[in-house]
Amino acid sequence: MKREFYSSSIAEFGTAAPGQILAELVTNNPFTLEQAQRDAWLEEIDILQRTITRRKGVIYFEYAVPRMGKRIDAVLLIGPAIFILEFKIGETEFTSSALDQVCDYALDLKNFHETSFSRFIAPILIASKTQGIASAICFTPQDDRLFCPIRCSVDRLDDVLGGVLKFIGDEADIDRVQWESGRYCPTPTIIEAALALYKGHSVSDIARSDASATNLTVTSSAISEVIRESKARSLKSICFVTGVPGAGKTLVGLNAATQHQNKDDNLYSVFLSGNGPLVAILREALARDHIDSEKRFGRRIKKGAARSKVRAFIQNVHHFRDECLIDSNRAPIEHIALFDEAQRAWDLAQTSSFMLRRKKVSNFNRSEPEFLISCLDRHNDWAVIVCLVGGGQEINTGEAGISEWIRSLNRAFPTWHIYISSKLTDSEYGAGAVLEDIRSRPNVIYKDELHLSVSMRSFRAEHVSHLVKQLLDLDASGARDTLSHLCEKYPIVITRDLGRAKRWLKQQARGSERYGIVVSSQAERLKPHAIDVKSPMDPVHWFLDGKEDVRSSYYLEDVATEFHVQGLELDWACVTWDADFRYGNGGWQHWSFTGDRWNHLHKTQRKNYLKNAYRVLLTRARQGMVIVIPPGDGDDPTRKPEYYNSTFAYLQEIGFNTI
Repeated sequence: MKREFYSSSIAEFGTAAPGQILAELVTNNPFTLEQAQRDAWLEEIDILQRTITRRKGVIYFEYAVPRMGKRIDAVLLIGPAIFILEFKIGETEFTSSALDQVCDYALDLKNFHETSFSRFIAPILIASKTQGIASAICFTPQDDRLFCPIRCSVDRLDDVLGGVLKFIGDEADIDRVQWESGRYCPTPTIIEAALALYKGHSVSDIARSDASATNLTVTSSAISEVIRESKARSLKSICFVTGVPGAGKTLVGLNAATQHQNKDDNLYSVFLSGNGPLVAILREALARDHIDSEKRFGRRIKKGAARSKVRAFIQNVHHFRDECLIDSNRAPIEHIALFDEAQRAWDLAQTSSFMLRRKKVSNFNRSEPEFLISCLDRHNDWAVIVCLVGGGQEINTGEAGISEWIRSLNRAFPTWHIYISSKLTDSEYGAGAVLEDIRSRPNVIYKDELHLSVSMRSFRAEHVSHLVKQLLDLDASGARDTLSHLCEKYPIVITRDLGRAKRWLKQQARGSERYGIVVSSQAERLKPHAIDVKSPMDPVHWFLDGKEDVRSSYYLEDVATEFHVQGLELDWACVTWDADFRYGNGGWQHWSFTGDRWNHLHKTQRKNYLKNAYRVLLTRARQGMVIVIPPGDGDDPTRKPEYYNSTFAYLQEIGFNTI
């Protein structure tokens, strides 16, 4: 399948009639063609036919970047270089956001297109109403053959192409056939994935295609087969999908929700999450993208209308539950419900307490899993529930774990078909004992396809989650060995200086790669470092707004806790480690700050929550992270140096580089 709308040799492009090129672009464009886009294409064709036709190479128009749900205006293969061209027709300025955009396109090829990995890539931003501009030609500090974005006016475009080629020197030309045959192996963030899936891409379009990651599409297919069979045979079925941190469980859920929507066939699906920040961020991202798409074609849509359009697709599980409470007999419109982080659903005590305190419903005698199953059970014909299950992810009081879902099925829903990941028996999911209770139950099917074994979060290294598990499980020797295989592809450094960590983050990030500071919600004694976990922050602004907004993660002022970032990712993270979770006497010590002192935690559940909080924080970064362990202060009894030094020494023992 071709990624571009048009391609040819530059020589053929130079002699072709503009109308002929436009006709091919229009034919291959699957979207409604607006006059503004048609005019832009004609001007780009005119510019390029006037400026590049003396060069030998290949041109691609509208080259797809499905991970980002966008297209590159033009890609040129000339000699040993790949040129990424982004046009701003009618513009007289080179905005920072436009420079980030063209850099992002270049990074996408550098990171995810296998025949572009080792190639020279030059991103060029062209403002069509400028004259005599050609900015400096140089590599980015990472020195991986990616050029810094080049500002260029139309009249200097050929000069820039020549300057880049001269800068590169004597290198072998890129073979067109080989380059085009390269696989595109993206690993999108969950926000990028939601945008692309909502626009109609499939999970196979936006996910890696290498052999080690094929189970992402395999798992999606397995879920689709359960849905098809349940609908055809009027069955009620539930699937338990497991996966390592960052393996794509949420991606699989979003894919199923988008693939099984057909109003003509009265087929509705809903993606449900109790993760309030995740729901708010995904909804806002989809709404903003919809507004931007309309704006590009001269149409205006109000933000409220854009938000309402996505509200039915992604819902907060508690709002879904409350709607089902209004009429206890009516089935929801959706036949398919996908529950993200299903292990975080509330147990009976937490649900009953909430219902009494907030909903004035007394004697509520169902856990959240049991009630949610009962809602889908109201359908007279068929229904499917997909539970997306994370291991070691419970971070809040009253989270029932996945065993409560199975107990609920055993207690109240004997006819439901149960499809279980073969890895659900692993200790990290906490369901081993209760699975014994359904061993003799009919229609229980274990499927290897329902486990996602490869982390997709870090395209640089797939073993980060394993390293974090070893670190937290006090397997220093194993962690040391794992780290030795990671350090080149996925940099992890440690420091005692937050300012130094901030500078490191900014040096690593390119384009719009997102970076930010994450801390434990119990990190009460980071205030001297201008970090107050109690200070309100808006995760929507933190994750979605740009570098110019003081509320964004880029500003490195507001910090996010495990509650804000669970299920989401950064490209680069600064994990600032407080004395709530400290190493000492050969093990982890668990503390909570109350009033004016640290108090030991004794309850096993609270200890697990704290450990899992650090597991979440340490697995958020896709490309690398810096861990800050403050030096403490001998004059402050709440920040004694010994509270921090042993943790830093433990990380040094594992082998993390110090900056």
